[in-house]
Amino acid sequence: MKNVLPVIFILTLLFTACSKKESPGFAEDQDIKMHYDTTAVDSFSTGAVSVDIARKIRMSSPQYLDSVKQAKKLAEEEAKLKAELEKENKAKLDDEKKKAEAEKKSKAAETPTTHENKTE
Repeated sequence: MKNVLPVIFILTLLFTACSKKESPGFAEDQDIKMHYDTTAVDSFSTGAVSVDIARKIRMSSPQYLDSVKQAKKLAEEEAKLKAELEKENKAKLDDEKKKAEAEKKSKAAETPTTHENKTE
């Protein structure tokens, strides 16, 4: 009996020491995710910059805003020139109408005198 107890003790130690135990820190079921502050982004991933956002970024750049201001100034100048041309054209048309009316009146005044001369 003295020999049986140490043998049982040694066998239990061997079975417990050689048994397969998983430690909780290295379990295969647990997914370890590393959280980085930057991620690699390709054109098909969910974090990729779309065309609309890239356009908004370009539109907010100082160079683009300056070009927009210049375009607005040019458009305003063109509008002013067109307005001036229209005013000049209207003035010319008014002058022509006045001349035409004056000619009609002078012709109207001349024609009755010629008719009176013919009837006499």
